[in-house]
Parts: sequence; C-alpha cells; structure tokens
Amino acid sequence: MKGLSENARLVLEQRYLRRNAEGKVTETPEEMFARVARHVAAAEAGYRRGPSPAEMEERFFEVMTGLDFLPNSPALMNAGTRLGQLSACFVLPVEDSIRGIFRAVSEMALIHQSGGGTGFSFSRLRPEGDVVRSTGGVASGPVSFMQVFDRATEVVKQGGRRRGANMGILRVDHPDILRFVEAKGDPSILTNFNLSVAVTDRFMKAAQRGGEIPLVNPRTGKECGRADAASLFDAVTGQAALTGDPGILFIDEINRRNPLAALGPLEATNPCGELPLYPYESCILGSINLSRMVRGGRVDYKKLRHVIEVGVRFLDNIIDLNRYPIPKIRKATLANRKIGLGVMGFADMLIQLGFPYDSAEALRLAGRLMGFVTSEARRVSAGLARERGPFPNYPVSVYPKRGLPELRNATVTTVAPAGTTGIIAGTTGGIEPLFAVAFCRRLPGGRSLAEVNPLFERAASGRRFLTSMIREEILRRGSIQGIRGIPAEVRRLFRTAFDIAPEDHLRIQAAFQRHTDNAVSKTVNLPEDAPPEDVRKIYIMAHALKCKGVTVYRCGSREGQVLSLPEAGGIPSGPECGGACRLCGG
Repeated sequence: MKGLSENARLVLEQRYLRRNAEGKVTETPEEMFARVARHVAAAEAGYRRGPSPAEMEERFFEVMTGLDFLPNSPALMNAGTRLGQLSACFVLPVEDSIRGIFRAVSEMALIHQSGGGTGFSFSRLRPEGDVVRSTGGVASGPVSFMQVFDRATEVVKQGGRRRGANMGILRVDHPDILRFVEAKGDPSILTNFNLSVAVTDRFMKAAQRGGEIPLVNPRTGKECGRADAASLFDAVTGQAALTGDPGILFIDEINRRNPLAALGPLEATNPCGELPLYPYESCILGSINLSRMVRGGRVDYKKLRHVIEVGVRFLDNIIDLNRYPIPKIRKATLANRKIGLGVMGFADMLIQLGFPYDSAEALRLAGRLMGFVTSEARRVSAGLARERGPFPNYPVSVYPKRGLPELRNATVTTVAPAGTTGIIAGTTGGIEPLFAVAFCRRLPGGRSLAEVNPLFERAASGRRFLTSMIREEILRRGSIQGIRGIPAEVRRLFRTAFDIAPEDHLRIQAAFQRHTDNAVSKTVNLPEDAPPEDVRKIYIMAHALKCKGVTVYRCGSREGQVLSLPEAGGIPSGPECGGACRLCGG
C-alpha cells in the first residue's frame, strides 16, 4: 500500500494488524483496511433504502487507503474480529454507595478489556469524613475511591493491546475539591487518570472579582462550607502548571450547548474531554485528513464534501454493528446515536496554503472549515434519517424547535486529538500546531520514532538552504526559530507549538468550537518557565471565548512524555485518540 510512512507501518504492526496465536503479524495494512471496510459496510444490508453493501465497502476502502479518513483505533483493531467493540469513548455513572461504586469499577474493566476509554463524574460521592449510616463509619471520599478505579485499570490490559484510560471529574463546589485538585502532586497516584474540574460560571465570576462559593454535600444537597474562589482558582492553576492536571471543564457552557437538555444535565466526558456524554452513552469517532483536502493551493471543498458523506455513513453504520460490552450502553447509545466526525492535519493544511498557524487567515479558515464540516455532516445525517429513521430521542431534542429536519444523529461533529491515527495518516494530530519540525516519539515497548516534517523537507529542498549544520541544529532544538540561514518566510510558516503564543492556541480552539456539536480536544503549550499566572490567564480567556474545556501543558512537567526533544519537552499522547491529551499511551 502506497502512502504509508515507515513510522505509520511500525505503529500498525505494533498495535493494529492482526496476529496469529504465536504473535506473528498475519495481515498487511491494506488487508486491515479491507477487513474494516467489509465489516462496516455490512450494516447497509439491514436497510431497504440506500446503496448496497458492496458499493459502500468500496467507498469505505477508498477513503481509508487514500488516508482521507480514519476511524478511531478500536474500529481499526476490532472490526471483523470476535471482539467487535468499535467505540473509543464511554461514560459511566458512579453512584453514592459501595454497590454503585464497585458496579462502576466492574463495568469499567469490561470496557477497557474491549478497547474503550471511560469517563466518570465523582461529584455524587459524599465527601471524606461524611457519615455512613449503614455502618456507623465515615466516608473515604471521591479521591480514595478513584484509586480503586486506577488500580483496576492498571491490571486490565485494554483489548489485549494497551492499558485503559480514564477521565475523572469533580465539581468545583464539592467539599473535597482541594484534595482532588492536589491529587496528582504525588506522581505515583492516579497514573491512569486525566483529571478535570467542572467549573461553573458562578465560580469563574467569583474567582476574578473576589468572593466565596458554597460547598455542597451531594448526599444532602445542602451547603456544608464555603471556599474563597480566588484561592481555589490559584490552587487549580498552580497544580496545572506543575503537573498538567487538572484541566478545566466549563460545565455550564457544555449544558447550554446540549441538544438533549430535556434528558438532564451532562456531568462527564470521555478521557480526552471532547465528548460530553450521558451515563452509559458511547460514541464512535472518525477524523478527516485535512492535509489531503488541498488542491492547487486551495481547499478542495468538493473532495471534502465527498469524504464527509462517506465518513458520516461509516460512523452511523458502526452504531448498528457494534458489540456493546454492557446492555445499558447499547440502549443509551442507540437512543441518541451520537457520532463524532472530526478533523486532523489542520496544521499541515495551513502550511500547504501558506498560512501561519497564528495568522488572521488561519483563524478565518478554522471557522469556515469547521462550519462546512458540521453543516455538511448534518445534511448527510438528515438524509440518513429519511432512509433509516431519526434517532429515537429526536422529539425531545432542541432540533424540532429550531425547525431543523429530522436527524439520524443527536451530534455529528467532535474534534479529537487523533494523534495515533495522525501518525498512520502521515499528518498532524487534530487541530494542534506542529509539535516540532523534528522530534523523537517514544512508543509503548521502549521503541522510538524519529520524525521530520515532510513539508519542511520539501520547502528546504526547493530553496536549498538545508546544510548539514542547519539540519543538526533543527534535530537538536526542534524549532527553526532563530536559526540563521533559514528564510524568514519559512520560519514564519513552520512555527511550532511552543513558538505560538497561548492566546493564539486558544483562538484557534474557540474558532473550531463555535462550529462543533460536541467539544474540541486541544492542548495549550507553555514554556518550562511559565508561572501559574499564565495558566490563570489561559483559563479565564478560554471561558470568555466560550470553549467547553481547556488543557495546558507546561514543557517538562511530566516524566516519560511521549514526544521529546533534547532541549524541550513534549505533549503527552492521548489514550485512544492519541494526540495532545494529558494521559500517555496513544
């Protein structure tokens, strides 16, 4: 199969291609894509209207082998196999009882074993020291129980290929919030968790203007104390600067944009934070490779429209075919039929168009591009609703009130990190800028991948400025800024994550978020000497820009980071989606 880089082949052989009982790889990348296309196209046979399975098998195979579109990792790994679990993202409820807590642990283990990642809100658990009437004892609190989830994750290898990943969320008004915020001050604790604080508009206002917020015992629903909002915000930003955790979820913004608000508030997300889901919901993700949507120096919207049409149908088919690990997950998922079509390779697209990542042109393109993806995806979803029927909860959604046609899917777009699928596609993950012009990526098993951006190599070859001395300097530093002999226009175009101001990272995220149904997974990179005040400014700006969440990563704040340079750190690679997420393993 043409088009796959050496790095892509290595990743596929290590984690995706089928093996026999002796552990020997038994399929080629092309055969893997054929297996996936055949399995996903089989869903067409269940409907009287629409194309034939054979026709869609050919289309699915074409977009995957062309590296125009790739689904999330479980679909590539498990389609056409006995396991058959194809979704990446799940949310499970954690009830305030021993039985409820350990039910969630058991369900988590089943999901991890099948290849998925899990998100939890621990906000319903009574605080540490609270009364337990059934035993006459006192409660351990959310953080103590999270360690049980963490240990269980450690011993369950995900789908036989990788360890699972979790998102742990606690509301900012929970009495144990400070202990939660500081939990990862000990690097040996909660190593399989991303942490996020669910902050409210009320808290953000109090943190900036001064004042207290009530702390509410979830067992009674009554106020049990108060916290100084500014001091608590300082604790959050200080810990985020130190370790990368916790991130922030703007829970009020998430629920304002929830098309299914009649079903109740959303409380949790998947491990990378881009999918707010109800208890027992799952979602299938897929990413369009924007670096292959450029023709003649312009965005090829005709090709993009075609890939959107194929991608939405692909993801909807998976909802029907999926072997759900728990019956409740099947029921919740089929009721809303959420899909998450996203993008990867945005930075590579910008380079091909000649737009620096932190330019006004890039910002305008971000909004226009994602607006096009979402509007076209909804058009395709409406067509599927005419063929197959709308999602069952459509009548209670916001769509009838807005005069929109029936839709097959409650949500259609999500921007995931797509780090590992980005490697396979030979492009940048999600909407992240270049991590570096050249860097070393550490893989599970101790292997390393040396990567040099092919677009930079092409630019250097055309201008003939790449001497051996300059090449060595780039490999040493990762960034080309300040290197003499490289033309200014090239330096401007190939700015890396740490060359770009945090404010420009956020503006791009917000531009995509305005046109995305679910949320956007994006890391704001900070230099090693960045103080907590910089994190504070980022969180405030993200709230003002109506982002649904934000994650920061200060260079060097994590050991074992997946992308590395001799002089600079890297962004950890995400669990499933694989990109700029806070948990390594992608």
